[in-house]
Amino acid sequence: MDIRFNHLESMNWLWAVLAVAVVVVLSYKTRKFALRRLASPPMAEKLTANTSMPRRRIRSILVLVAMVLMVFSLLDPRWGIRYQEVQQKGIDVYFVVDTSRSMLAEDVKPNRMQRAKQYIEDVLETIGGDRVGLITYGGQASVTVPLTLDYGAMRLALDELQARQGRRGGSMTGDAIRLAMDSFTDEVEDFKAIVIFSDGDDMGSYPVEAASQAANRGISVFTVGLGDVHEGGRIPVEIDGQRLYLTHDGEEVWSKLNSDLLQDIAMAAEGAYIPAGTGNVDMAGIYGDVIALGSGRTHETARIEQHVPRYQWFAALALLLLLIDGFLTDRRTRPKHMEVALP
Repeated sequence: MDIRFNHLESMNWLWAVLAVAVVVVLSYKTRKFALRRLASPPMAEKLTANTSMPRRRIRSILVLVAMVLMVFSLLDPRWGIRYQEVQQKGIDVYFVVDTSRSMLAEDVKPNRMQRAKQYIEDVLETIGGDRVGLITYGGQASVTVPLTLDYGAMRLALDELQARQGRRGGSMTGDAIRLAMDSFTDEVEDFKAIVIFSDGDDMGSYPVEAASQAANRGISVFTVGLGDVHEGGRIPVEIDGQRLYLTHDGEEVWSKLNSDLLQDIAMAAEGAYIPAGTGNVDMAGIYGDVIALGSGRTHETARIEQHVPRYQWFAALALLLLLIDGFLTDRRTRPKHMEVALP
C-alpha cells in the first residue's frame, strides 16, 4: 500500500504528546508518594475508597491516544487511488516562487515557503495535460524547471527548494515575471499563465510594468499572497548553530504581506489575486476554477489519479475517544450489598 504524508513537519507535535505523557506519569507517582507520607496504608485506602485508579488510568490513556490520532490527522495521510475525469486545458503555466529570506517567516505554518510548495503539490495532484515549469527568485530569478509534462520532476525540484539570498538581496518580482515571459516556448498566443507565490516584498524591479507587458503578450498573471498583512512574522536565521531572528539596527525584523502590490500585479495582467494570507486555501480548486478556466482552451478529457485523503478517519476516532472520556468518571462503582439505604 502506497501511503503518503503531506505534512511531515506535524510530527513535531509528538513531542507535545510525549511531554503530556510524562506529566501524567509523574502526577500518578507524586500522588502515590504523597499518600504514603501522609497516611498509613489502611487510612490511604479509606481516602481513596471512592476513586477507581483503573478508570483514571483508562481515561489518561484515552486522552493520550486521542492526541496521537490528532497528530496523525495533521500529517494528512493519503493512501489508495481514485480516478477522476478532467478536461485537459492545454495551457502552459510557470509557477514562480519567491525564495527570499522573508518567505521563512512563520506567520504561515510551518512557514510561507513550505506553504507555497504545498500549494503547488496540491495543484500537481489534480491537473492533467498542462505543461508546468518552476521559476525561483530572490535577488536573482532563474528557471529551476523548464516547461514540462513530467510532474515528477516538478515534485523533486520542490522538495529541494530552499530560501536563498541572491547577489542583490531582497526580491525581484519584476525580473521573475520577465524571465517567465521569455521562457514560454509555444509561439501560439494566449493559453499561458504565470502564478506567483510571494509575500509581496519587492526591491524596485517594476513588477506592475512587467505584468502589463505580459498582458500585451496574452499571458495572464495570478498572484498568491502569503503572510499576515497586519502583524507579519519574524524571520528565523541560524547563527553558530543557534536559532535566532533576523535583526536590523538592533531590532527584530517583522515581514508583512504586501497585498496591495500583489493585487496591482494581478490587475495589470488581467489575472486574479488569491489572498491566501495565513489560512489554508483550496489551491487545486482555485487552479481549476480560476487560473485554468481563465487561461486555457478545452480539449478532450483525461483520466487522472488522485491519492485519497484519510485524515478525517484519525480525527473522527480521536473525537470518539474524547467523547468516551467525557462520559467516564473516576468514581468507584460500589457493589449493591455495600449500598446504604437512606431513610
